[in-house]
Amino acid sequence: MNQDWEDRTAALWARFDDYAEDEADEARFRAEVDALVAELPEGSPLGPFEQACAWDSTGRSDLAVPLYQEALRRGLSDVSPYKARRTKIQLASSLRNVGRAQEGVALLTPELLAPSDELDDPVRACLALCLSSLGRDREALSLALGALAPHLPRYQRSMANYARLLVEQEQPRG
Repeated sequence: MNQDWEDRTAALWARFDDYAEDEADEARFRAEVDALVAELPEGSPLGPFEQACAWDSTGRSDLAVPLYQEALRRGLSDVSPYKARRTKIQLASSLRNVGRAQEGVALLTPELLAPSDELDDPVRACLALCLSSLGRDREALSLALGALAPHLPRYQRSMANYARLLVEQEQPRG
């Protein structure tokens, strides 16, 4: 889509907190998102992406999941690899919210090997939540510590080693 549409969409999201947390205001926000989506060419993956974000941000993960999946099916990766990665993070979080954490783990695990960008830590944080929901707390803590370690003013190496040891100690020695 064009930069004007992207700018207006970003401006709407920047005002998201101005919408009170009642159903009428949330519905009004979603209607504004829908109006922007209506400007997109038919079949654009940006439409379901933005609508999924709107449903997700207003507490309806159940309605966001199929829209995130549709955005990916329509080729969001070709239009915006960055938004596709965001979609995977947000979809995994929504899947976790609706009791499908294992699907979230399957979706995000390959992202650990993706080219590094500013979304690396959100990938790890969301994956940690999914793992914890599955009772895999040591793996979750390892991911969280590993993501946090580079941002610490001191103890980066120690925390990275602790993160690694959490999962190594869990595996049977043979």
